[in-house]
Amino acid sequence: MSSEGWSADLPRVTAIVVAYNTPEPWLRHAVTALTTSEKVDVDVVLVDNGGVDDAATELSRDPRVKLVRPGRNTGFAGGCNAGAEFATGDYIAFIGDDAVVEPSTLARLIEELQTPDIGIAAASMRLSENPELLNSRGNQIHVLGLSWVGGLGEPETRTSPSNTAGAMGAGIVMSRAHWERLGGFFDHYFAGYEDADLALRTWRIGLRVVSVPDAPIVHRYVFQAHPGKYFRTERNRIIFVTTLWSPRALFLLAPGLIGLELCMIALSVKQGWFGDKVNAWKDVWQNRQSIIARRRVVRREQTVPDRVWMRMLTARLDTPLLKEIRVPQPVVGTLNAIAGAYWSLVRRLV
Repeated sequence: MSSEGWSADLPRVTAIVVAYNTPEPWLRHAVTALTTSEKVDVDVVLVDNGGVDDAATELSRDPRVKLVRPGRNTGFAGGCNAGAEFATGDYIAFIGDDAVVEPSTLARLIEELQTPDIGIAAASMRLSENPELLNSRGNQIHVLGLSWVGGLGEPETRTSPSNTAGAMGAGIVMSRAHWERLGGFFDHYFAGYEDADLALRTWRIGLRVVSVPDAPIVHRYVFQAHPGKYFRTERNRIIFVTTLWSPRALFLLAPGLIGLELCMIALSVKQGWFGDKVNAWKDVWQNRQSIIARRRVVRREQTVPDRVWMRMLTARLDTPLLKEIRVPQPVVGTLNAIAGAYWSLVRRLV
């Protein structure tokens, strides 16, 4: 939609959908649901990262849908950045290509953004196989840089918005001014951790990230160990921590960070993806100059002391993925006790 076509009475929001090899029915549902949203004036920027040619072309026949084709797979981070360049709304929504918004969801999230100290409003992400259960009520972020969905498989019992350290990139809304202030996602993440990065940078400039329980999005959530998954997860976790954690925090948390690296090495050997782990280190080293430059950028924009924003982090590992990799519960309990005690000791020194 052109700026001339906006309604003068409704909040104007541009929804960015990045598609890559998306099953046609899900992509169609995702885009159609956005265009039928209530109490907002919405246009959709559909970024075709590959594998959705016919469906994307057909969907773009709707004048409210603008099709962007970068010509290569730019990943979720790069795709969102490419799509946001065409945003004309006062608000930007990032919605997954396999995520279906309820008619009132965008309007409810924008309503929450009217609170001056809120920078990002996140939807209550629901599992497609049972929308009564959560996919995420906001993502948790560990002091050592791990991140996972909060409340996976639990019922939504909240009655009011709650603060969250991170938010799933498949269902977030912010003002375009906030997006532009932070400069968007870091392209080098490609896919994974870009949403955690943006959320913590929001906290670091004195704004909150909230998850809104009565703004549901149904999401086809599948954790798949596809090629490159472990490589990007490990590489991005290292980039995430080394760019956002202060030198003092890195020093104080060094025992835990080293211990985590050793654990991930052992796990990668056991599960057969040690090569991905090595390649993650190589990539970080080869791109160290751009990572250092990125660190300077995010440190300059920070206005809140580390000891304040790092209160949003958790020292407790309660990701359900621990069960998938068969970590014994007594081991998890011991690790949580040690990490909790250590973090309570050093966090006031950060």
